Amino acid sequence: MDGISIIGIGKLGLCVAACLAASGYRVIGVDKDPVTIKAVNQGQSPIYEPGLAELMQGLSAHLSATDDYKYAIENSDITFMVVPTPSEKGGGFSTRYVEAASREIAANLKNKPGFHLVVLTSTVLPGDTDNVIKYLLEEVSGKKCGVDFGLCYSPEFIALGSVIRDFTNPDVVLIGESDPRSGDLLSKIYMMVCENHPPVVRGTIYNAEVAKIALNSYVTMKISFANTLAEICERIPGGDVDMVSRALGFDSRIGRKYLSGGTSYGGPCFPRDNKAFSSFIKRIGGNARLAETTDQVNNEQISRVIDLIKQQLGDINGKKVAILGLTYKTNTDVIEESASMAMARALGREGAAVAVCDPAGMENARKVLGKSVEYAGSAGRCLEGAEFAILAMPWDEFKNLRPEDFTGAMKTPKLLDCWRVYDRLEFGKKLEYFAIGLSPT
Repeated sequence: MDGISIIGIGKLGLCVAACLAASGYRVIGVDKDPVTIKAVNQGQSPIYEPGLAELMQGLSAHLSATDDYKYAIENSDITFMVVPTPSEKGGGFSTRYVEAASREIAANLKNKPGFHLVVLTSTVLPGDTDNVIKYLLEEVSGKKCGVDFGLCYSPEFIALGSVIRDFTNPDVVLIGESDPRSGDLLSKIYMMVCENHPPVVRGTIYNAEVAKIALNSYVTMKISFANTLAEICERIPGGDVDMVSRALGFDSRIGRKYLSGGTSYGGPCFPRDNKAFSSFIKRIGGNARLAETTDQVNNEQISRVIDLIKQQLGDINGKKVAILGLTYKTNTDVIEESASMAMARALGREGAAVAVCDPAGMENARKVLGKSVEYAGSAGRCLEGAEFAILAMPWDEFKNLRPEDFTGAMKTPKLLDCWRVYDRLEFGKKLEYFAIGLSPT
């Protein structure tokens, strides 16, 4: 088997397609966007993701794109669905795009001979794969799941900015399978693509769905706990959240990842997945207090930052505040649910004159913030005349700044370092330096 089709070649789907193609599979990407299709067929990446453009070079014999489901299904033996599942008002996920893709796949499976495996990677609520996707595939195709075609739920544990590395070197491969044959087929594919020989956890589709959404919810809880530690450390003599987190991180029951303490979590996955987990728990009659409190603690982080600024500036109306970093994390242009964006809006509501700078997210930020902020093409321009600066996201471009970059440009050199990037002693000698998670004394 060497033919794979990918339904949805956006920020995640195209990376998955490229990784599979680089492993020797013949991959056909299916998408509605003619710009994306044209770019892929020309061997170019239409999206911003580190390493993707380089990976796609030389893959023309293995990777192509089309809007033709029929062609893609007929020329592949396995189909991955990597389509959006937008959040709904009640906190759950909409399956409208998954349903549309399932109908198209099923219609083209109807007369296709042989066994075809369908794999859903998009995040859904527990029960959706069986109750929605399996139902549609059987209803439209007239075929039987587990006999005529296979179905797996196999979500990727990947993050924007490191998708290729995460996909090829995962901590774990999770497979919820309709039948052992389907699980075997998918396992073999992952073993061809994954460079680190990860553990493969196989089980029922329902359990895999719970595991995926529970994992992201747990990570958000860990981040909120770390941010609580940061606040504690700010209130005790000589408090240092990095020292506390380091001690906790050495314990194998806890681990160091996501225990840094800083700004609120954001992005397209963590906030919505935690809300969805809470929604699902309530739906089945469970207690969702832990997930709800995690969300509450996260929402309080922005007002906490604004209060820290007010302690230094007093009335911030009319005062210029520079924000370095707008994306929800480094190495991506995504600003969705970004803490920095929330800071910009909150400061604007207080009457501050906000200047922003980001290596990758400016264009996306402009679509949201409009004319409410000043867009600076460099850190120096952003800091010019500012009375307060926030290092909100530790891009490499900002890590290399020296104290003189702040003192030479700012009206009153005051800096809030949200991630403790700079050397406190060095910077503290030349400007007023504050950091989340560090005691001011």
